[in-house]
Amino acid sequence: MEERLKDSKVSNRWTTLLFIIYLIALYYILLLKLGIRFSYMRERITNFIPFSEGIIFTSEKIMNVVIFLPLGIYAGILFERWIFATKLLLFFSLSLFIEALQYILRIGAFDVTDLITNTTGAVTGVMLFEGLDKAFNNRCKAQKLINLLAAASTVIMIVVLVLLKMNRLPIRYQ
Repeated sequence: MEERLKDSKVSNRWTTLLFIIYLIALYYILLLKLGIRFSYMRERITNFIPFSEGIIFTSEKIMNVVIFLPLGIYAGILFERWIFATKLLLFFSLSLFIEALQYILRIGAFDVTDLITNTTGAVTGVMLFEGLDKAFNNRCKAQKLINLLAAASTVIMIVVLVLLKMNRLPIRYQ
């Protein structure tokens, strides 16, 4: 029993560290825009009509869902005692904060569609973790798998961000 508790504490520390790295990367990607200035940043742009371009999922909408998946996964692990409504409020509030900052600082548009897709990504992340938890029938094993995958993904993400920043990839961040 004591060994399992110790194992759980170590896993929680790793998860917390990976969560902090994720939040830093999220800040860097969404608010610093990889240090790139775009011409549209001179104006403040807003969109208060959800899916005004249609419900078809463009790559931007899909990326919004994907980039917020880890938030939901980490919240599912670290805030397991929170009820779903509290987690949902966290996801929406963080997304609203990011959208508002992008507008205020003129580094992006305030877009209601982004609020919806970001929140959807985080909710999907919670559901993914809960599915893994049930599949393993062991929360600690599910968390260890997430930590392993997150650590590998974090290394890959950092390498990609550095290569993007150095213009060493055939793609450009938009």
